[in-house]
Amino acid sequence: MSEHKTTAVGEAPDRPSAPLLLLCDHRGEGVALLQPSLESAGYRVEASLVLRATLERLARGAPDVILLDPLTTHAAAELKAIEGVLQRAQRSVPVLVVAEAAAVPALLRAAEGGQWDLVHRDAPPEEYVMRLARLQRQAERSRELEEVRYRAAHDDRTDLLRPHNFTVRLREHFSAAQRHQLDLALLIIDLDKFGQINKRYDHTVGDALITRVGEEIRKQLRTEDVAGRLGGDEFAVLLPYTSPSDAANVVQRLVDKIRELSGPFPGANEPIETGASIGFETYAGQARDLEDVDALRRHAERALRVAKRTGGNRGVYFRSLGDAER
Repeated sequence: MSEHKTTAVGEAPDRPSAPLLLLCDHRGEGVALLQPSLESAGYRVEASLVLRATLERLARGAPDVILLDPLTTHAAAELKAIEGVLQRAQRSVPVLVVAEAAAVPALLRAAEGGQWDLVHRDAPPEEYVMRLARLQRQAERSRELEEVRYRAAHDDRTDLLRPHNFTVRLREHFSAAQRHQLDLALLIIDLDKFGQINKRYDHTVGDALITRVGEEIRKQLRTEDVAGRLGGDEFAVLLPYTSPSDAANVVQRLVDKIRELSGPFPGANEPIETGASIGFETYAGQARDLEDVDALRRHAERALRVAKRTGGNRGVYFRSLGDAER
């Protein structure tokens, strides 16, 4: 038997630049003996001997790849538990499962869409290494594709959704609100006097301000909220499951936070004054409330125009307007 020391869960492994492999030896029938071969192939190896310890380790942080020798015969339950922890952490980690071919149907159901492969227990170390490397390459290609998709959907300067993508999400949420009679709020935001900043200073100042506003918008929103940059200095925020009073609170908070960006600014030889006008409209999930998503957007844009005309640096609710202002 090898006397090679296995790095236990929680210990600091050597070679921090090498990919980290979590070796889940739940069955305890010798897969841990692969550690020297895995380290020779360039991996740092941590070992976990029971499923509970594996799930606790994954909750603290994800490795680069997992080698799972499950205790259960068909592996599906353990793989499903591992995938569940990774999904909650919003991480995707490839898993090489030590199992028989008969386990494949159950594994397919347990890890639908997951990145995993199967290796026979009696395979030589070289095959383990080959399959792990292939899984990692596939995972890297998947991450690269996901990054391309993300960048195509998000504005480079603010990391908010691009106009088309925001509109798609708006229509999806409005349709869901219609079906399930849910509250929804739409905010349209326009920076005050932004044109003057661009005229007075180099465009780098205006671009930097747009970036800061985008950051502030993201910081003020919940996970389920949706924000987009519609173009120039105009933004939009969609608040699902939000009542008119709660939407008004968000609007006021955004007005205050954007105003607080005023003051000295890199590239400007004097303090700059920032502010935002926000128009918003809500939907109560009923046909008699609003006929369609286009009406929701028109109303928010109309309220924005009133906010701008009445001095800016404020939020205006469409339903607070008199007939003459509508």
